[in-house]
Amino acid sequence: MSNPRNNGQLIGRLANDPKVFDNKDGSKKVLFTVFTDRAYTNAQNQRDSDAVPVEAFVRAQTLGSGPYANIHKGDLVAVAYTLRMDRYSKGGEQVFDLKVISEDITFLEPRSVTQARLNERVQNAEARSMALQAQAPVPVVAAAPAVAHDRAVDEQLPFQAS
Repeated sequence: MSNPRNNGQLIGRLANDPKVFDNKDGSKKVLFTVFTDRAYTNAQNQRDSDAVPVEAFVRAQTLGSGPYANIHKGDLVAVAYTLRMDRYSKGGEQVFDLKVISEDITFLEPRSVTQARLNERVQNAEARSMALQAQAPVPVVAAAPAVAHDRAVDEQLPFQAS
C-alpha cells in the first residue's frame, strides 16, 4: 500500500461467490461483496450490516485467480483495501465513482470449515436438482417402426457384399 493514509480493513462474510472477468492483457478483475457489521446497535439492540462491493486486480503472471479462487459465499475474510475515485463522462455529465480496491485478503476460518460449507452448498444444489427432475414430466417417445437394417444397408451399397 503506497499511501498509508488511504487504506482500511473490512472484516465480514462474502455475500456471493466472486465473479472473475478476464482482461485482454491476461490479467483478471475480480468482483465480490462483503457484508460487514456496523460498530453500533440499533434501537432493537441488533447490529445492522452493510454490503460493500469490492474490486480486486489479479496480475497476468498469477496462476488462476490468485487467492480469490479460494473464497466462496459465506466465508469470513479480512480485506485490506484502498479507495479509488474513478472519474468519467457519461451522457455529457461527469460521473465520480468511489471504489473499494482489495490489496490483500486474509482467510479468518480454517479451510476445513470453508470446505464443509462449500460441500453442503453443493449437496443442497444437487438435492434441489434431483427434486426438480423428479417433478418434471417424463416425455413420451413413440416407438420407431422396426427396420431391417441388413437389407437397407445392402441395398445402398454400390457393390454386392458376399
